[in-house]
Amino acid sequence: MANDLSTPLTGRKRRNRDGGGPFHFPLARLLLLLIVVIVGGVVLRIVLVDDPEGGRPSTETAITSTRDGNMIANTVASRPATITADPEQVAAGSRSSEAITPSPANDRSPTRLGALPDLSEETANGPIPRMSNTGLTPFTAYRRPNSAGADSGPRIALIVTGLGINEQGSLEAIDLLPDDVTLAFAPYGRSLENTVASARASGHEVMLEIPMEPFDYPQNDPGPHTILTGETPRANLEKLFWLMARFGGYFGVINNMGARFTASAADMGPILEELGARGIGYIDDGGSNRSVAAQMAEANRVPFARAGLMIDANPARTSILSALASLETQAMASGSAIGIVSALPISVQAVSEWARELDAKGIALVPASALMK
Repeated sequence: MANDLSTPLTGRKRRNRDGGGPFHFPLARLLLLLIVVIVGGVVLRIVLVDDPEGGRPSTETAITSTRDGNMIANTVASRPATITADPEQVAAGSRSSEAITPSPANDRSPTRLGALPDLSEETANGPIPRMSNTGLTPFTAYRRPNSAGADSGPRIALIVTGLGINEQGSLEAIDLLPDDVTLAFAPYGRSLENTVASARASGHEVMLEIPMEPFDYPQNDPGPHTILTGETPRANLEKLFWLMARFGGYFGVINNMGARFTASAADMGPILEELGARGIGYIDDGGSNRSVAAQMAEANRVPFARAGLMIDANPARTSILSALASLETQAMASGSAIGIVSALPISVQAVSEWARELDAKGIALVPASALMK
């Protein structure tokens, strides 16, 4: 006993309750028992439950490009995408695929753009536009038909950009602007599907803005998923597909910034090739004289046009009206002109008032798609 009392605590052996040998905690046995219980539970769930995923409907869809020419896009899009829907959601593929006959050119009904033919392809990011098996393209299906009598004489197209981020401001612009004004939506709004649907129901054709790298990037940043020079074509196409899935119903895309990117044929080529394969138009905002978009669009049979003037570079009413007058002069001289204007309230108001007097000047206001080659 004396020896036990004089032995250091760290050197003593713990004894069992009976005063016998050393006590060993059965840790290994407990771990083994726990593993057996877990494995048994998993086996029982697989055996007894028909759907281990909890009954959530899912489908596997092979994503394929609409043309074999763009090998990078084929590689990006060929991976299978599993689409899982909540029980309250409509399952993928339930959208109506009924073919819709384009309205006559003189049909001025403001609701004729509300219904959409199903020209979509499911991806991991959501549906993106594609050409149908019969050759119907989003450019043809989703553009606004040209007004009767607007094929002759001077023509002007206006594209209002930056819509969708401010939902209330966008809805006010949709109501205020003439139907023939083309509306371009940024890919970052929270209610894009509703806002775009409202625009089409009002008779406007819509475009998607694609953020592209400017020369002073990242100090001047167009936003998330900006398409960049120096990245692999596959990486840029992944970004393009994400952007294209933000909403549907657009006949074409327009660059947001992008002076550096649009000047690089190596980077711009795969993007235009994919747009051509899917039947989507492209409008260059005219911000860079170095842009190779026109050559790339022609090579890939992409409907194309280039804007000639930024209307509200100086967002003051007097300057805006002066720029619109310059656009009229261009249209009278060359037969047509395209202007870009932002969705600022002062710009929207000025354009709305200016458009009311355009017919009296012998100039037709037409959708941007009407001036695309």
